[in-house]
Amino acid sequence: MSTSSNSRMHVTVTRWRNQQLSEVNDVLAVEEPLEIRLNYRDPRKGRANKSIAITMRTPGDDIALALGFLFSENVISSFATVVSTEQVNDNVVRIELHDAAMFDPLRLERNFYTTSSCGVCGKSSLESLSQAGFNAIPRDNDFTIALPALLQLPQYLGQQQQLFQQTGGNHATATFDHNGLLVRTTEDIGRHNAMDKLIGQHLLADQLPLTQHGIVVSGRASFELLQKALAAGAPLLVAVGAPSSLALELAQEYNIGLVGFTNEQGCNIYNGAARIRS
Repeated sequence: MSTSSNSRMHVTVTRWRNQQLSEVNDVLAVEEPLEIRLNYRDPRKGRANKSIAITMRTPGDDIALALGFLFSENVISSFATVVSTEQVNDNVVRIELHDAAMFDPLRLERNFYTTSSCGVCGKSSLESLSQAGFNAIPRDNDFTIALPALLQLPQYLGQQQQLFQQTGGNHATATFDHNGLLVRTTEDIGRHNAMDKLIGQHLLADQLPLTQHGIVVSGRASFELLQKALAAGAPLLVAVGAPSSLALELAQEYNIGLVGFTNEQGCNIYNGAARIRS
């Protein structure tokens, strides 16, 4: 896994250690905004341009981030929907859709409101996924992983986190196969962005849906991360930290295996125990 040279900032800091001050060099993870612009056909106005999202991210792999975001929000169903991608400048990406692509800006805005507003109840959030066209993982999906391999995933993920090793300020996400081998790894200052970059990379490689892969995340398992895993078709999500209550409800409703507090000593299996071979 490679990281962009503009993803790090070298700074001089005053460090207090053992009751002594010293000037030392330090490395920070860069955080900058990325605007995602969409060019699409409006049935009433013809070709239209719309800025659909601005996210704070670590620069690098911006096209994959934008594509993963569009895929996980059900704006595009495959890379065939896309005519072109363009890195307009350091902080703007432009995605052009085919005329036949059905894009509804109002539906996307409603979905943002449902998944991000604290005033919306969990039931509404789950119902919105069905309305947006998300389908449960098929009951006949046979993806499994042996428990010893699963418990090693956080260690393997940590070994791939080059940017985190330097800065201590990034999240990581990776796909793994049934043997516990990591397939792709991404890092970003935002956990959602790391997941979008991962999905975008698989989309560009024509490897979606992830029916025979799981996803491991370096932090907690939130509702949004479960939603993105569901969009990608992943039957199992493994987290180093805790899942949220709504993430568990989503996992149960949509047949996703969910594992938390994962380390070499053990884990908690919250849903889909049959996917873990003991």
